[in-house]
Amino acid sequence: MTKILKVKNPSDYSSWIGVSDSHPLVSVFDYAEVSPVRHSLNDYNVYGLFLRDDDDMFGLSYGCGAYDYKKGTLICVAPGQIGGKEDNGELVNLKGWGLLFHPDLLHGTELEKGIRRYSFFDYRINEALHMTIEEHDIFVALLKRLRDELDNPHDAVQDSIITGIIGVLLNYCQRFYDRQFLTRRMPNNDILSRLETLLKNYFSDNESVEKELPTIQYCADKLCLSPNYLSDLVKKMTGDTLGNYIRRIVIQEAKNRLAAGCTVAETAYSLGFQYPQHLSRMFKKYSGVTPTEYFVNRKED
Repeated sequence: MTKILKVKNPSDYSSWIGVSDSHPLVSVFDYAEVSPVRHSLNDYNVYGLFLRDDDDMFGLSYGCGAYDYKKGTLICVAPGQIGGKEDNGELVNLKGWGLLFHPDLLHGTELEKGIRRYSFFDYRINEALHMTIEEHDIFVALLKRLRDELDNPHDAVQDSIITGIIGVLLNYCQRFYDRQFLTRRMPNNDILSRLETLLKNYFSDNESVEKELPTIQYCADKLCLSPNYLSDLVKKMTGDTLGNYIRRIVIQEAKNRLAAGCTVAETAYSLGFQYPQHLSRMFKKYSGVTPTEYFVNRKED
């Protein structure tokens, strides 16, 4: 039977590794100060950011896969996720830092309203952030500042300061991810190429008439990426949303079929539209003309 550590509060994990917390809703720790520790496969009810600088990532899992790990890797988890490595009784020396904070800490704050915009909390195992040396130093400096604040006596403004530092930390993580999207341009271009091929193959399948239009989830699953990561990548690389990217491919396929002599209804049903008027509305929005007008213009040309 798989052993899972229920991390309902930050202290559930920090106690496991031997850290004494000074705040009931936040824990910051330096693995080097508590190692060696035992592994744990964790069921999280908290947000977590783990910066790993050690080589003991082999076998570390998240969801149903394994991390593609390099030193200086940031792993982010959110409530409802499972990650880590099952305890086998072995003691290991870990390097890096960790931050855990409970959603209750955010109640009534601006961060509670904006936490969902940090889409990296829902990235998959092969989408971790690999930091530069400068980014690593910034991240650790902020964690140290946060730990210093947690050691101060509690007063009326401490929680505001704590959530403020966490908000700054998350903003930096977003900046670092934006940088990674740009510096990994070649691999990202390959993903865009695979996405375009995936969509074109989807429509070339004779069974597409029996399918619905391709969704963001469908594309992400086929490319072995999370919907958030794929959406963010497309936005950074093209300036457009993934939904619009898919719809533009759909419209191009519609044009190809209309040009080949298909009727509007035949084109709509072959592409997976439930009704021809749904295609007409989308076509008008992205082409400026209706499918019928496009067909007439083609004949006049």
